[in-house]
Amino acid sequence: MSIGDLPVDLEPKLLRSFVAVGEELHFTRAASRLFLTQQAVSRHISRLEKDLGVELVDRTSRKVELTEAGRRLLPAARELLALHDRV
Repeated sequence: MSIGDLPVDLEPKLLRSFVAVGEELHFTRAASRLFLTQQAVSRHISRLEKDLGVELVDRTSRKVELTEAGRRLLPAARELLALHDRV
């Protein structure tokens, strides 16, 4: 997945939550890192999944893993956020 494949209306806060979850593989730690509640991060991920039409995170009671789509999105999301921050 490349940046050109992403919809242009993605919100940075959704991508930031996704990147934090993708790097931490834990919703509570991601939320703490972003100074948000776990529920807010979970809503961001759900909304991003709905907007993109794919499941990005496989959640179980014991672990969090990125799906194939999530693993492909993670580098592009990092790149997009870096561009956003530079602008």
